[in-house]
Amino acid sequence: MGSKIGTMGTEELEQLVITLEPRCRKRQSADRAAVIAPVAELDSLMRKLRDEHLLSFDLLLDHTAIDHIQEGRFELVYLLYSTRHGHHLMVTCDVDRANPVVPTVSEVWPIAHWQEREVFDLFGIGYDGHLDLRRVFLEDDWKGYPLRKDYTDPDMLEPA
Repeated sequence: MGSKIGTMGTEELEQLVITLEPRCRKRQSADRAAVIAPVAELDSLMRKLRDEHLLSFDLLLDHTAIDHIQEGRFELVYLLYSTRHGHHLMVTCDVDRANPVVPTVSEVWPIAHWQEREVFDLFGIGYDGHLDLRRVFLEDDWKGYPLRKDYTDPDMLEPA
């Protein structure tokens, strides 16, 4: 058994998640319990992670994205915590860079409403079912998404 996460070991926690959603797989090279989920199962999985009494992930600590431009995909990262059990879980999923749309998790954790708006604003990832998906930091008429690796702005200084 691996290192302890709350009252459950890392491998035990990952295995429980995979048992709940068999299409998930263990994520390698993570500093905590971590799984990779298919986009099609994201909504169902997140609800199970919140509702399963052995997991009780009642807090979405953070949500962000990573641009893997050479691979034509974004990697979405969700960091979850259970205040009941004291364990953490990282859930990642890949989304096609050409059509980056995933289901919202804002009905599961209301804080996702703001986190998804931030990811939309800076990466251009859409959240199907989000009730107010619009920019949160940048002006409404801003062109592009500044955290994409291919983003350019004519007002940006060129490196020396």
